[in-house]
Amino acid sequence: MRAMVLVAGAVFRESVRDRVPYSMVMFAILLMAASYAISQLTAGQDMKIIKDLGLASMSVFGMLIAVFLGIGLVSKEVERKSIFALLAKPVTRTQFVLGKYLGLVATLVINLAVMTLAFYAVLAFMDLTAGPEKLVWPAPALDPRLLIAILLIIAEVAVVTAVALFFSTFSSPLLSALLTLGLWTAGHFGSDLRNFGTVVDSAPMIAIARVLYYVLPNLAPFDVKAEVVHGFPVAARHVAYTLAYGGLYAGVLLTAAVAIFRRRDFK
Repeated sequence: MRAMVLVAGAVFRESVRDRVPYSMVMFAILLMAASYAISQLTAGQDMKIIKDLGLASMSVFGMLIAVFLGIGLVSKEVERKSIFALLAKPVTRTQFVLGKYLGLVATLVINLAVMTLAFYAVLAFMDLTAGPEKLVWPAPALDPRLLIAILLIIAEVAVVTAVALFFSTFSSPLLSALLTLGLWTAGHFGSDLRNFGTVVDSAPMIAIARVLYYVLPNLAPFDVKAEVVHGFPVAARHVAYTLAYGGLYAGVLLTAAVAIFRRRDFK
């Protein structure tokens, strides 16, 4: 356990020094601030636009950070030949992989926490400067339900990180990035795969679509931005089931990543 924590700490320190998360976080913050200016062009839709853009930027940039840092977690060590020095220490391959994952997830949580603070700062400013239009807002500016959407964004990013780490254990960074981005995109169209039989008559194609539906990550349940922005309630059961699914899927991917990494021969 101590070795895994040390690896996670090293990943966290290295990720914090990386310019990619900083640039993406700053861009997301600027996008949130710009949403305030954009909202002034609409009547009665200002708060919904700010919330939409804020949550969307957190989701997209959190995912991009997960992909572009996750794809190099293992392959970078192999290319640098530093993997030999690391594995020569009292660190098992399992601890190495899990430590890498935990370190990157910690980095992502910190980045998303910074985005959340900036997001709420924009919302608070909007709330203080708003006039009678506050009466037509579907939900308060500082609606605590926004934290539910942010929690599920963090869970989704953790799943994407596990996907990126899984591919990083056996493929190149470029291929890992393409595969991870492809799975992230496909994961938001799970319902289309499930209902594929309603648009085609080919039994083999329907069977393939059904297999893909169960194998690919189903990321649609993590997206509750529309419900939160429009002031609709999000069931606690939905949140619990989604978090459990995310934890289970990430656990399966990490188990597979460890199994693959343990069999690799570094020569």
